[in-house]
Amino acid sequence: MKLTCERDIHVRFNEVDSLGILWHGHFIKYFEDGREAFGAKYNLGYMDVFSEGYVIPLVDMDCSFKVPIKYGDKVRIEATFVDTPAAKIIFDYKLYNPDTNQLYATGRTVQVFLTKEDNQLHITLPEFYIEWKKKRGLLPE
Repeated sequence: MKLTCERDIHVRFNEVDSLGILWHGHFIKYFEDGREAFGAKYNLGYMDVFSEGYVIPLVDMDCSFKVPIKYGDKVRIEATFVDTPAAKIIFDYKLYNPDTNQLYATGRTVQVFLTKEDNQLHITLPEFYIEWKKKRGLLPE
């Protein structure tokens, strides 16, 4: 089962450089926007995880730039959950123009579970995350 969330935005003036091209650091911000939209849709937002006693910092991210994004361009952010047996949350991203399907960038992020009290790495799946996966058909009941 593929769990995906999409969000459309328009590139704002304050996000571009003097050439009118999206500053590279905003690609990562757009990935964050995709993760937040996914969390809201599937009940796996930062505060959902926090209320279960964990924080989920990023430990790895990459971005592959394909075509420059310019001021005023329409961008669809697609965040896709990548299932893994490890105690991690992995997302793949596509940034593209929803009208032309022009691919702007792809990327991936990896997050791990730390206990919120003492920031200890949780190397097994937290119980709430097991239940979350079961509800979405990613683990057997």
